[in-house]
Amino acid sequence: MIVGAGHAGGSVATMLRQQGWLGPVVLLGEEPLAPYQRPPLSKAWLKGEAALDGLLLRKPEIYAQQRIDLRVDTRVVAINRRACEVVLADGGRLRYDALILATGTRPRVLPVVGADLPGVLSLRGLADADRLKLTLGTATRLAVVGGGYIGLEVASAARSLGLEVTVVEREERPLARVASPEISAFFRRLHEERGVAFALSAEVAAIGGRGGRVAAVELGDGRRIDADLVLVGIGAVADMALAIDAGLDCRDGVLVDQACRTSDPSIHAIGDITRRPLPLYGREGRLENVQNALEQARQTACDLCGKPPPAPEVPWFWSDQYETKLQIAGLPFGAVRRVVRGNPAEGRFAVFHLMEDGVLVAVEAVNLPGEFMIGRQWIGQRRVLSPERVADAALSIKEVAG
Repeated sequence: MIVGAGHAGGSVATMLRQQGWLGPVVLLGEEPLAPYQRPPLSKAWLKGEAALDGLLLRKPEIYAQQRIDLRVDTRVVAINRRACEVVLADGGRLRYDALILATGTRPRVLPVVGADLPGVLSLRGLADADRLKLTLGTATRLAVVGGGYIGLEVASAARSLGLEVTVVEREERPLARVASPEISAFFRRLHEERGVAFALSAEVAAIGGRGGRVAAVELGDGRRIDADLVLVGIGAVADMALAIDAGLDCRDGVLVDQACRTSDPSIHAIGDITRRPLPLYGREGRLENVQNALEQARQTACDLCGKPPPAPEVPWFWSDQYETKLQIAGLPFGAVRRVVRGNPAEGRFAVFHLMEDGVLVAVEAVNLPGEFMIGRQWIGQRRVLSPERVADAALSIKEVAG
């Protein structure tokens, strides 16, 4: 049984069949539709460039063909580990032999007065995206609270639709927690050239209203940013209430091993909800991305079906803003040197993160898919690189390794 019909849950359901699982597969999802992709929600969906069929992971009839019992509009409220059953919101109970938790994340709440005013929105699922899309069609001024990927992607979509946009970020630069200073500087300039304003090192003190609706974002230094729409994008927290109430080991996510097993041998957890081993880096952490969802779906399917575990993968991420694509491979743990390859002013460059001994641990690539793809391979191989050769744009990326 799988609780959560997002990217991770929908993927592990079909992967179980691919790996030879012969028993029943029940997939329970709170939303009223089949599993779909979330990344386009802050990009193409907001601009009207994507259709629902294009969002779905697979056609709904595929689940029936693979003998997957997909139940939408179904909320699980408790797990009874002793009885090996889940309790549904309508009072029903379903037994399981093996349980997979894939409940994902929920948006972090902005703890200020006025955050519950109409016109203050967050973005997690399709219903949120539809509300935001509808409001973007009538609003004129958008304030984005949070300068991470979601915030900047929504800012990009909003500017493409003609809105005035201000991004409020408490750090001194956008993308401060997820990207290098070079990447932050590039995207700040890109957005400013498109007319986006930034309020950096800024704390939100309150959300102001007028006539029962949002009217402004009020900052701690007294500034007031007029807005008839506010998007709060200040991160997400693991939706692990079921796991905590069931007594599973949790610490900023449900703790799992390399096979995605929790502290209960009959329960696995996958996707954004997990705090997992990162074997390439000798540590553990939480990853909120599609690659992690798919990797853990494979790990779980192999484990439950008695198949050899898949090889550890290099984490990767991406973000689309305007006509620019950012692709990131790896994580910069242990890096002591950043080497820029290419010219940021031309909109095509990459930042290589090297350890003291020259081992590559991460690559951030802007409109350079070759550097991203080869860098991802080198990270997995723990390739040692010369900083001078990395920076030499006269060498092709394949020649950099010498």
